[in-house]
Amino acid sequence: MDKRLDALQQRLGYRFGQAGLLQRALTHRSWGAEHNERLEFLGDAVLSLAVSGLLYERFSGSDEGDLTRVRAHLVREDSLHRAALMLGLPEVLRLSEGEARGGGAQRPSILADALEAIIGAVFIDGGWEPARSLVQQVFGEIIQATEAESWTKDAKTELQEWLQARRIAVPAYRIVATRGQAHAQTFEVECAVAALALTETGEGRSRRAAEQEAARRLLDALKASDRPGGPLRS
Repeated sequence: MDKRLDALQQRLGYRFGQAGLLQRALTHRSWGAEHNERLEFLGDAVLSLAVSGLLYERFSGSDEGDLTRVRAHLVREDSLHRAALMLGLPEVLRLSEGEARGGGAQRPSILADALEAIIGAVFIDGGWEPARSLVQQVFGEIIQATEAESWTKDAKTELQEWLQARRIAVPAYRIVATRGQAHAQTFEVECAVAALALTETGEGRSRRAAEQEAARRLLDALKASDRPGGPLRS
């Protein structure tokens, strides 16, 4: 086998029984018909499941929404691209001459796809445990270092997305009161959704903090109303 592929397997911590699988995983469609897109399809699913399991273990107190947001961050193209660079994939990719001359070996989408294809190839060659171990090797340190809360959307953003998903106009915010001295003021802000005739207020040491609190209260009220039997469901 090519020494470069031998070195790659050492970096992966996995040695293929079917050497052709690794070769195919590194083959871009510009090279020919035996490219890596089917392996990429499989690897994407394996990666998602493996990362989901690692997050489930790491963040025992987090809800589905938080876990979903952290997973989306980890399996996005940018994260996969960085991992592919660390594994040295640019030097072993198989690309057409034209794609190579155009910088394809450094293109984030190509590298991310190749890493997913490798995960799929490991799954076919060795099964679930080696594939999961590879994902843990690549993402385990990041997962251990991150905090789920850092990927939680702020209340104003979540409220806006909630309303837009239902084609309801975005909320309006206004200061209804300020209290205290100029250097230590407390703001009271109203958040209103006119289309639903709903308002909530929030307080904070800054206008932004007060807006976030008002948005959080209104979002909680909307979610409660959106449950079966609630007024938005009637």
